Amino acid sequence: MPPYLSPGVYVEEVPSSVKAIAGVSTSTAGFIGIVPDKINLIAKRKDDPTKTTVVEFTLPAETKTKTPKLITNWTQFTKAFGDLIGEAPESSPGPGPGPGPGPSPAIDEGHRRLAHAVYGFLNNGGSRCFVVRIKDATELEDALRAFAAIDEIAIVAMPGATDATTRDALVRHCRATSDRFAIFDGPETAATTDLTGNLMPSRTDLAAWYFPWLKVFDPATKLKQEEQAAAVRDGYISVPPSGHIAGVYARVDTERGVHKAPANEVILGALDVTQPISKAEQDGLNPKGVNCIRILNGNILVWGARTVGGDANADLKYINVRRTLLFLRESIDEGTQWAVFEPNTPALWQKISRNVSAFLTNVWRSGALFGNTPQEAFYVKCDAETNPPELRELGQVVTEIGVAIVRPAEFVIFRISQSTSPSS
Repeated sequence: MPPYLSPGVYVEEVPSSVKAIAGVSTSTAGFIGIVPDKINLIAKRKDDPTKTTVVEFTLPAETKTKTPKLITNWTQFTKAFGDLIGEAPESSPGPGPGPGPGPSPAIDEGHRRLAHAVYGFLNNGGSRCFVVRIKDATELEDALRAFAAIDEIAIVAMPGATDATTRDALVRHCRATSDRFAIFDGPETAATTDLTGNLMPSRTDLAAWYFPWLKVFDPATKLKQEEQAAAVRDGYISVPPSGHIAGVYARVDTERGVHKAPANEVILGALDVTQPISKAEQDGLNPKGVNCIRILNGNILVWGARTVGGDANADLKYINVRRTLLFLRESIDEGTQWAVFEPNTPALWQKISRNVSAFLTNVWRSGALFGNTPQEAFYVKCDAETNPPELRELGQVVTEIGVAIVRPAEFVIFRISQSTSPSS
């Protein structure tokens, strides 16, 4: 309080005791792809539109390896990482770059997978993602360290990577940051016994994996099929589903909330799957945490919502439960930074309890917590019991929070029986 030396009216600004906690974003994705400095793209020849050529695209200098770049639309991606098809020069003497005809250079598969993943993410409802390219798998840890510095990222994926080393690195990254979730791709096709056996990722509640791959339209493939007068000219190729699934996560988060399971949702842009899955086959996959992509009633749907390991993960077997906990943790973490170095007194405890309770009340009203009243849905305890003298001496203030997160209605059961009308 400032000193008052002369008579008069003085107006003071009193800081509000309400420190509103805002929910963090849960839909920003981080994609990693193995892409060289120069890639080859198929383009339609301008001197003969019935033929194609291969043109070289050099990635811009600012798109350095191991440096994430924010992408919010498809044009940004194509300028930084290259399009699905190239732009041919006015004169195209042969199928490859350089003078004269020659064998066509190989199209970079890593770039194509990354491009379709980002396109699928944006097409399915994603609006913000960070993309980082590496030259080989040895640079993966560097890329993940770069991701760790971007607090906004909530989903991570490396489209097409199905090896255990990459998966384990993504899970370690999610565990270290404590605020993100990984999406794994299963194999393109596989026997169902292998999916629950040697192909199964290590059990974790910080990731989900999906099977099979998707068939999507690829303009470069369409151009080659037309040039070669192929019997099938649909332009379909198989792509890993992680980019499209990340877009479904983002769409559900925006329309319903992170507490809604990202399942029973149409995958936009998917035209077919590489391996149809029957209900009988999924009966053996779902309990293990293999999230199937199925064709039902003419739609290609995400038909699973479990973390890797499924039933073995107990309370965290559902994706939406795990991600809701991550959301609550990160939101409370960021929204209570003001409490650091405050006097550790009952007044601070009450302020923490009041602000966290206000945040959780809003979360409950959104439908994320189960209960008819806030008292049934959560509790916040920050008092002398959770903060005894020995903890206060260590400079700690401890708040205990309990939440009842809603579970998805995974099995909808109707019991039907026949009854006869009573006689009159």
